[in-house]
Amino acid sequence: MALLYGGLVLLVGVSLLFTCVILINRAIGQAPLYDLRGGARIVDTNGTTIPFDVQKATNQAQDSAVHYLFTTGSLYFAVIVVIAATGGYLLAKQALRPIARLTQTAQALSTDTLDQRINLGGPDDELRELADTFDDMLARLDQAFDSQRLFVANASHELRTPLSVILTELEVTLSDPNASTEELRRMGAVVAGAAERAQRLVNSLLTLARLQAVGGVGDLEVSEPVDLARLVPGALHAVSAEAEEKGVRVETEIEEAVTVGDPRLLERLIGNLVENAIRHNVPNGWLRITTGQTDDKVWLHVANGGSVIPGGDVDRLFEPFRRGSGKVRTATRGAGLGLAIVRLIVEAHRGRLQAAAPPFGGLAVRVELPRDRRQPTSMPRQAALDASV
Repeated sequence: MALLYGGLVLLVGVSLLFTCVILINRAIGQAPLYDLRGGARIVDTNGTTIPFDVQKATNQAQDSAVHYLFTTGSLYFAVIVVIAATGGYLLAKQALRPIARLTQTAQALSTDTLDQRINLGGPDDELRELADTFDDMLARLDQAFDSQRLFVANASHELRTPLSVILTELEVTLSDPNASTEELRRMGAVVAGAAERAQRLVNSLLTLARLQAVGGVGDLEVSEPVDLARLVPGALHAVSAEAEEKGVRVETEIEEAVTVGDPRLLERLIGNLVENAIRHNVPNGWLRITTGQTDDKVWLHVANGGSVIPGGDVDRLFEPFRRGSGKVRTATRGAGLGLAIVRLIVEAHRGRLQAAAPPFGGLAVRVELPRDRRQPTSMPRQAALDASV
């Protein structure tokens, strides 16, 4: 743009300069000629001589030149102004073309047309950068809306399943006028289980929505010192029956790991990781949990056996409604929100989450959180180990 407008100014300036030269030459050509060889005489344009009056002749020459410059020069300058304005308009229109395309694209946008792009092209300047940034923003919005649609569809599916079970059991049992007490009790147990599953899903959805609105530690409802080592025994106790049923061998090596955050969310984080490790383990598998801290961070490591997970599916496990190898709704238990909640809890505490799939099977998850530098109030290491056992 600077080169274009600089060239336009140069062109207009040169035109004005040559116009002034032409006008001055013509104005001088219109002035009378003086012939002083034969005395004080003036020769007019007809070749006749008249008595010469210097002052009067000077005034007449000045008036003639000024009149010519104003009359003829005004016409020339008007033409130059029109040409300059037209050139400026064309240059401005060309320069603002990306802005017009961006405006048209923005006006045409809706939730169904987020796949539109500007695709400006052209020189790599500020306007090209603006258009590319707008295209990137549209791509992120399109992805976010697709994820939201998928999330709503999956949530609806998950809620529909227990509700369908409840309605089916009620209709079948109540339609039988001779239903026995045992049949009613069985129906009540099935309905209670389906209602519990729906309640777990709703609680998970509420937790997920609340975590998505949290931007950092300053936005947490509760922020206090928490020792991760003291939360591990409770998480193991909650899944002890399922672990015993599958024959999973549990190993722990927990040391003091004091961070700052919401105790309920951190307890949920460890519980979800342990529950996922047990639920997706293999019969007679293994689970290992370790905690510790360094000068500036604390860490929690949960590793478990299981089937082989492709490396490209590891990150997808932390998306909502993803289970086992990143597939949607493949497990018979759980809603597929556990690891998604873990990721959001780590982000809410400004931590770091790493996950890897070993080639021999299973999943290894490492969580790093900022360390609390105040005096810790956790139990000794030996006491924590005894509690976990």
